[in-house]
Amino acid sequence: MDKIMDAAQRRESIIARLRQESEPFSASKLAKQLGVSRQVIVGDVSLLRASGVDIIATPRGYVLDAAARSKNTHRQYTGTIACQHTGNQTKQELYAVVDKGGELLDVIVEHPIYGELAGRLNIASRKDADRFTKRVLETETGLLSDLTNGIHLHTIACEDSETFEEIKEELKRLNILYVS
Repeated sequence: MDKIMDAAQRRESIIARLRQESEPFSASKLAKQLGVSRQVIVGDVSLLRASGVDIIATPRGYVLDAAARSKNTHRQYTGTIACQHTGNQTKQELYAVVDKGGELLDVIVEHPIYGELAGRLNIASRKDADRFTKRVLETETGLLSDLTNGIHLHTIACEDSETFEEIKEELKRLNILYVS
């Protein structure tokens, strides 16, 4: 007969499983493996984060901070861009960045009450972009940039500053790069 884990053991198990994975691990998958509800996992992760464990929630699941960094080590340059576009242009924006060799690490908006709100993306390919946009449509939650009339920032990882400039030029050509 299996011994039922107590909460502390379950949280240790969550950390151990995240350490073994380089890809995001969904709350549903953790819940199934540990025999609890998804909501219990969400609560456990919140408590772990509050205690200082660097767990990051990405659109595809949880990762430890070291694993949430750029997927490819050849992407050593990072820069920030400002963009503005409609929700219908999201896939076009994501494709423009990844097709030029960039990875969108995050999205940041400035909220009048809460200040800076950020979400991890880690989108490095068209497949990642398709998965993200599909999830936005399926969940009907909207984009962070919906809060700011489409204006938002992205941290982009790429090989070098020249690649970063090429990405900016492509976004400018598409009228997505924000210029006041």
